[in-house]
Amino acid sequence: MMLLACLFTGCAQTGKEMLFNGQDLSNWNFVVEDDRVPADQVYSVQDGGVLIQGDPLGYMYTKETYGNCMLEVEWRWVDEPANSGIFLLIADATSPFPNGIECQLHAGDAGDFVLLGGSEMAEYRQPEGEARPRFPVVKKRNASSEKPAGEWNRARILLRDGEITVFINEVLQNVGTCPVKEGAIGLQSEGGKIAFRNMTVTR
Repeated sequence: MMLLACLFTGCAQTGKEMLFNGQDLSNWNFVVEDDRVPADQVYSVQDGGVLIQGDPLGYMYTKETYGNCMLEVEWRWVDEPANSGIFLLIADATSPFPNGIECQLHAGDAGDFVLLGGSEMAEYRQPEGEARPRFPVVKKRNASSEKPAGEWNRARILLRDGEITVFINEVLQNVGTCPVKEGAIGLQSEGGKIAFRNMTVTR
């Protein structure tokens, strides 16, 4: 796994860094749409992982930024399959949809890229004569490789000089290229309860 990470990232092996310390969310920042409720009512620690309520809309994001690395995240739907995402290369953490690339976790669509906040991706092709949609999408390459609600899924995301490669449960789902090469990592609140665990970055 380490060899694969270095092949994709071109970086020296320095070991895994835990994004969640297992105790609190002190190394994360938070966005809640319109500041409707305190952040701790949306993002919390439960059963040794992170629980996100899904409502109100928003996201939690790392205080540190990341460039070339391998990100590994496990997630599961707590109740019914719903919507969420992993935000990558966040350049402007202000609105509920920052400038950055979303690795979609919406049930059935995990691995799609969503271009947030005016972000760009070389692989996006806008239909001729149509206005740019608010949330342009670069569709995943293969059929869904997700597990049923309640079971843990695993995303492995490789970042190298703005190129993003996504595996969902070890199935290659997408490759895209963004002009931004470094930014924060975020976990979205949108639509339903979702739990995250075993979140690591290997530089």
